[in-house]
Amino acid sequence: MKQPIYYFGAGPAKLPYPVLEQIQAEFLDFRNMGSSIIEISHRSKQFDDLLCETDDLFAELVSLPPNYKVLYVHGGASMQFSAVPMNLLPRKPSQKALYFETGNFARLAKEEAEKYGDIVTIASSAGTNYDRIPDFNRTDLDADASYVYLTSNNTIFGTRWHAFPDTGDIPLVIDATSEILSRVMDFSKFGLIFAGVQKNLGPAGMAVVVIREDLLGHAMKTTPKLLNYDIYNKKHSLANTNNTFAIYVINLVLKWLKNEGGVAAIEKVNEAKAARLYALLDKTDFYTGHAQVAHRSTMNVTFNLPSAELLDRFLSQSSENGLTALKGHRSVGGARASIYNAMPMEGVAALVEFMQEFERQNG
Repeated sequence: MKQPIYYFGAGPAKLPYPVLEQIQAEFLDFRNMGSSIIEISHRSKQFDDLLCETDDLFAELVSLPPNYKVLYVHGGASMQFSAVPMNLLPRKPSQKALYFETGNFARLAKEEAEKYGDIVTIASSAGTNYDRIPDFNRTDLDADASYVYLTSNNTIFGTRWHAFPDTGDIPLVIDATSEILSRVMDFSKFGLIFAGVQKNLGPAGMAVVVIREDLLGHAMKTTPKLLNYDIYNKKHSLANTNNTFAIYVINLVLKWLKNEGGVAAIEKVNEAKAARLYALLDKTDFYTGHAQVAHRSTMNVTFNLPSAELLDRFLSQSSENGLTALKGHRSVGGARASIYNAMPMEGVAALVEFMQEFERQNG
């Protein structure tokens, strides 16, 4: 039997195997229409039914309050780096926003937002190469700010916010791209939460945006139509032809997650997978974790080896053993195991077994 291949890439990431099987089985004939999902009109009743069903599934899985809207937005998470300030900064005359800089994507979001208003870095961990979530004083929250922004899980550096700051009346905006639906979150605490779908939800190229109703309708006059959240809401994300295939895959992933027991159930699995990897890192000096223990991510486990030569050997041999895409991002180097919802425990167990044997042979 061919050895299983476990893909640990950070994104586009592994999808649940049952979802891939269903895509394959009905790709030529969507719901007995005689056409593929990529051929049918986004204005058809069949697609409208799919879209409404996807809304309901997402809302059910996150216990979404009724005053929030789910939008399917072009461009992935990086497009939201522009859309967020263009839609929310005009809420206050100061056009000011507060940003936590905890990694590369938080930094990029801040730099993009600076084109549109007064952007203040409220706290940063850049000085320690983003190995932790920085401390901050709640008194630093400026009531004149239109919103506070953070990246909940840092894909490249392997850290995450285990608890979110209380920002009071200032809306909290969260980029949850690399951990959406991986743990229980109280969406009522957020003004807006978005995620590129290529980690835990579907194929690359789209973002899901969840926004509180009172934050709609504040966009700058110069905001392009396809960056304006209010237009997405009024047109049910169909102001133009949206990525129908991506929405279809999101629908299947949500059904898979519901069948697995929902977000609370997958969170326990994710914690167990991460704990298994971190237990190995903690008992050896051969592998060195990048993230500080108190700030570790359950989605992206980052670590290094004693030398560049050993790292290259590790990456080559792991791939030969069916453990692929373990190379770390150039910003931090080393190795990275991305263990999103779709990664089974068997994949993590195989990685741990390989790491133990590699250390025995090379340590």
